[in-house]
Amino acid sequence: MMIKYRLVLPIIFFCNSALAEDNSSSSAPLNQNPDEVNAEEAEIKARLPLEDLRVFAEAFKRIRSSYVDEINDQELLRYAIRGMLSELDPHSAYLDREGIKDFEESTTGNYGGLGLEIMKEGSFIKVVAPIDGTPASKAGIESGDLITRLDGSAVKEMSISEAVEIMRGEPDTKIKITILKNGKAEALELELTRQLVKVASVRHRYLEAGFGYLRIAQFQARTAQEVRESVIKLKDEGNLDGLIIDLRNNPGGILRAAVDVADTFLEAGLIVYTTGRLEETKAKYNAQPGDMLPGLPIVILVNEGTASASEIVAGALQDQGRAIIMGTNTFGKGSVQTILPITKNRAVKLTTARYFTPKGRSIQAKGIKPDIKVPRHKVSPERLNPFRVSEKNLPGHLANKNEKPEQFSEESTKSKSDTIFRDYQLHQALSMLKGLHVMKSRSKEAITN
Repeated sequence: MMIKYRLVLPIIFFCNSALAEDNSSSSAPLNQNPDEVNAEEAEIKARLPLEDLRVFAEAFKRIRSSYVDEINDQELLRYAIRGMLSELDPHSAYLDREGIKDFEESTTGNYGGLGLEIMKEGSFIKVVAPIDGTPASKAGIESGDLITRLDGSAVKEMSISEAVEIMRGEPDTKIKITILKNGKAEALELELTRQLVKVASVRHRYLEAGFGYLRIAQFQARTAQEVRESVIKLKDEGNLDGLIIDLRNNPGGILRAAVDVADTFLEAGLIVYTTGRLEETKAKYNAQPGDMLPGLPIVILVNEGTASASEIVAGALQDQGRAIIMGTNTFGKGSVQTILPITKNRAVKLTTARYFTPKGRSIQAKGIKPDIKVPRHKVSPERLNPFRVSEKNLPGHLANKNEKPEQFSEESTKSKSDTIFRDYQLHQALSMLKGLHVMKSRSKEAITN
């Protein structure tokens, strides 16, 4: 018993010294009443699970003395912290100096690596989403794929931070990655070359005259500003009659960026609210006046790789009736992580809150259900009958004097001819956007007449 008791003392001292760092007045004054001191000690003992701490201390001692390789106390304590966090949920993690650096790089969108958003699932690393234009995306890695090995090492015992550390590295260096494709049992080994990942969080273009396309790949510090700039450019480049916002395979990012993007297309009302145990995690985010596209129809594309911050945008615009959501069910990450510094070079990324859509829906493990479900399909062109003729093929047919030649650019011709073959979901979203525009135009004409 004496041995166990002496082993417990460093643990309790560690806890108390950590408290002392936060509260320099935690030591009892010399003139404090002994009864008050005893009451405080009794309260501390009541809060501390002493028996469990004894078990921890004994396990710590056994591992340190009996493990096949010698291991120092500091490393064992780091493993203990990582173990605590990994058991909480897939998104809480311990960050050392490198982990903090990786996190900061991911929020700015500049780092050497493969371009994958990942999470831990059982013994595997699961792909949440590949980032556009990165080695992972070009290699055909998709949301839902499971990573089983990295450079020949099994990922079974790896933490997320350890997996990220292996995948990131100097540009032009190679890494072997073994994956199980979503829904398939056969493993696929790929050799990828790391690149400097510069995530362009927003891209825009016209699909056809009047119908714009806005791709948001990730929510970074400047994403909302880039969205506003893209909308202005679309207005300057043509007559914008409707907009598609593509959030497919968007793994999320900064909560504030998602709120500001949703605010761009809302005039008023609640965007999202968060709840947690700490008072500072209980917050409501409301839209400010100023919809940049008042009255214009919006269609949002989502899929199983649409996660976290991108689900906030989709959920807000869906609940507010501002956009039609199309695609497949989203990922379902409805939690908020906070970086809590421990020392100058160490921190804890901890899940501190859940977020809810304006109508009080929790997305956690459920996701956003699209208004119109459009699975991903590959469409092949139909072989036309070369012997089939129409009126215009008949010799001497009457000309249509009311027919006017259609004006369109080379880019719009390409879009019209092969969007359905290149991206079926996008084609369906464009068809929906056209329909909404037609209905709006006819409604205006009916009122005018």
